[in-house]
Formats: sequence, C-alpha cells, structure tokens
Amino acid sequence: MSTPPIDAILLVGFGGPTEPGHILPFLRRVVEGRGVPDERLREVEQHYVDVGGRSPYNELTERQRAALEGWLNAHGIGLPVRVGMRNWDPLLADTIAHMNQDGLRHAIGVILAAHRSEASWDRYKDNVARAIADNRGVGPRVSWLEPWFDHPRFLEANAQLLEEASGAIRGEWPADLPVLFTAHSIPTAMEGAPTYVADLEASCAGVASVLGVADWELCWQSRSGNPRTPWLEPDVNDVLRRRAAAGARRVVVQAIGFLCDHVEVLYDLDHEARDHELAQHGELVRARCVNDHPEFIAMLGELVIARLARDRATAAPAG
Repeated sequence: MSTPPIDAILLVGFGGPTEPGHILPFLRRVVEGRGVPDERLREVEQHYVDVGGRSPYNELTERQRAALEGWLNAHGIGLPVRVGMRNWDPLLADTIAHMNQDGLRHAIGVILAAHRSEASWDRYKDNVARAIADNRGVGPRVSWLEPWFDHPRFLEANAQLLEEASGAIRGEWPADLPVLFTAHSIPTAMEGAPTYVADLEASCAGVASVLGVADWELCWQSRSGNPRTPWLEPDVNDVLRRRAAAGARRVVVQAIGFLCDHVEVLYDLDHEARDHELAQHGELVRARCVNDHPEFIAMLGELVIARLARDRATAAPAG
C-alpha cells in the first residue's frame, strides 16, 4: 500500500492547566504511576498559584500553532496545523480522533522540544503511538521533523531575545556580562542524557557565537525526584551564587531548553532564582523563550516545506 501524501501538521506538546481547579488533576496525571504523594503535588500546586493560578503553556502553544499555520498559508501551503498534548486538553488521543474524523491520513510531527532525550523526544513519540492505539489503532501516519537544536533560525531567535533583554548590541557584547543558559535537569542515568547535553551545548555555543559572547555556561533547573539520585548539574541557583561571590553584578539568564515561558520558567527563574545575593544586590535579567518569535516560526515553516519536498520526491517514481 502506498504512503498517503502529507495532509496535516501535528504539534506535540506537554500541556498545562488553564485554571486553578485544573492544577492538581494535571499534576496527578503527569506523575501517574510514580508514587508521588499529594503532599508534594500540593507544594508544586503553589508554584502555579504564585504565577497566576494557571499555566500559559496552552495559550502560547496555540499562538505557535496559529503562527505556523499562517506562515504556511502565506507561502502557499494550505495544511491544517493541529495540537495534541501529553498531559492536558487537547489530549493527544482526542486530537487523533478529530484528525481521523477529518480524514487526515499523514501528518508531519513536530515535537515541541528542541533537545533530544528519553523524557522529551522518545516519550513524545511513544505518546503519539499510544494515542493512535487508544483510537483502535486508527490514526494518521506521522513523519517526524529532523532535530533542529542548531538550526540558524533557532539560534537567531534566541540571540535576538538575549539582545532584547540585555540591551546589548550585536558584535559588542560586554565582556563583563555573562550569559547563563538553562534547561530542565534530568537524571544522569536517563537514556539519551549524553545526547541531550550535547544538543544543548550546541545550541548554547551557537547562540553565543552569533552574539560574540565569550563568558557563558550551561546550567540546569527544575530538578525533582529522589535527592539521592544524581541529576545533571550545576543548578542555576548554585551558579548564580558562585557568580555573585566572584563579583558579578549583572547576569543574563535564558531558558534555552524551553520553547515557551511556562510555569517552570516563570516560577523557577522569575521567583526562586531571584531569591539570592546576586539578584538582591545586583541585576538578574531573564530573556524570554522563543514562544512564537518570527524566526522560530519561519524555521518550522521551512522545515515543513523541506519535508514536503522530500515526501513528494520519494513518491514521484511510484507515480
């Protein structure tokens, strides 16, 4: 049987609660089967309360979806762009069901995580396969985009956001202004951890090269779980304390491992990371995540067009 032509784009995201009453059910779903007590979940629930009682993740992802669909339409590609979430509405199984109802048979899958690990790319792909299984094994074929952690437009989007936050000028980055790139920490023993670190180091080095930043480092945030389990280090708060002790009075932080400004950025960086000596006696500046930055959207659009061209070239001999 021949492969059907690509007729849709599927964005696969993490999901987030959109109102206070959804927070605890969302957290229970995220940790399902891991034995995390509600006492701990209620502590995390407070993080959401502290940043407004909801996560902006779904709203920001919808902005990404609409921007990508608009970009594709402007370039003559009239494909629908759908969103499926792993942990909250619109859940992947529901999105797959709607795609089936609409007769969509072959989607380009876009994982809304730039850096590869078992917790990101592998798990997202598994969740899509499970969502199709939940629809009695019926669902569109999914062809995944290639990794894009070092794509020039992704690097440019992050570089522009660092310039916006710092006020620095391209090619004239101050020698005394360090950049701390952060990403979600994972256990060092997790499958794919070396690839995850390598992807992130490539992104950070690429952005630093675009801007001419000499003093930068990759650090980690948002670790959880058993404190005796080794996770990727150093933690951003430890790095900020070290920088303050060394005399730094201004630091720029960018959560390059996240694609939108959701709770783990808004709380862990905008709240926790500010509660230390450097933030109290100096200046801690945070650059925004890429969200729906035009360079990021253009990158996704160009990758989709390239994937469509490969699909058509592959199908041409059979036709």
